Amino acid sequence: MIFQELNNSICKTYLLGCEATGRALIVDPVSTRTDRYLAMLAYHGLNLDYVLDTHTHADHRSACGELSVLTGAKIVRHFTGPQPNADIHVLDGDPLVVGNIELKVLYTPGHTPDGISLLGPERVLTGDSLLVGGTGRTDFAAGDAGQQFDSISKKLFTLPDETLVFPGHDYRGNTQSTIGHEKRNNPRLAGKTRDQYIAIMDNLGLPLPEQIQEVLQINATDVEDSEINYPSICELNKVFQMNAESVLDETGADSSTLVIDVRQDQEFNGELGHIAGAVLIPLNRLAAKTTEFEDDRDRKIITVCRAGVRSTTAAAILTALNFTDVHNLKGGMIEWTRKGFSVERKG
Repeated sequence: MIFQELNNSICKTYLLGCEATGRALIVDPVSTRTDRYLAMLAYHGLNLDYVLDTHTHADHRSACGELSVLTGAKIVRHFTGPQPNADIHVLDGDPLVVGNIELKVLYTPGHTPDGISLLGPERVLTGDSLLVGGTGRTDFAAGDAGQQFDSISKKLFTLPDETLVFPGHDYRGNTQSTIGHEKRNNPRLAGKTRDQYIAIMDNLGLPLPEQIQEVLQINATDVEDSEINYPSICELNKVFQMNAESVLDETGADSSTLVIDVRQDQEFNGELGHIAGAVLIPLNRLAAKTTEFEDDRDRKIITVCRAGVRSTTAAAILTALNFTDVHNLKGGMIEWTRKGFSVERKG
């Protein structure tokens, strides 16, 4: 197996290649390093089968889309990922085969709701769930410290102690660790209860990553920033969130509520379907289309997308444009279908 970290920086990108078959996977690619990745593939004589993000990144632009276009590689993301473009949606325990190398997906949410780790021969790529001597922050992007503790203690820390740990980030010059070392020495985890861990994570007081509102929203929407005037984190946090049951009560044949689905055309009638009566206006066209429903400025509007991320952006945009009663479906169509509520598919 060819295994190499490609960035030599705080953001880690990993190449896994099968020497026998010449097939490869790149994990967590950074948009500014695409030329380097292509050069390394050529150097090793590898063909790129898959590109994968372990989670929706907030501190750098993902290169998954660009690498997919350039190489034909399939984009792999967890099923709960908010992005519209994925060739393969994976779940906990799913295999991912690269030539003769079999990897296993571990669902490890907490840093973000779509976080995964990738278990391979003698090693695990932990994304931003478990770092060397630390853990990924949980104070934005729907992070959950308790969920993260469970992901680490009940999944990663059940792996053999000698399993090598390769994290998605490192800020101290570390390159790897082991599961056993982290269980014994990680200051946030060693000897800590779940409640103690939550208290630690709730009081880190870290500054937000630079350009977070642009990077996080672009990675979550797969829409270039020139197409959308992205709202600030403060504006996003002010969006009214509705659970699926409340949205169900507000919709239906006799309802006056306007449901705006901001996904892409192919998603509207895809695997998750759409809510009956919903109007499709993809996010990158939303601002230009608002003139078509000027008379609805005081009407109740509910925005919808795959996981509730793009639609939160849409709700903030509409609110900034003086629509007065805008809400978002929390968890999006993933949550709607998980509840077993009916959907439509046309075409």
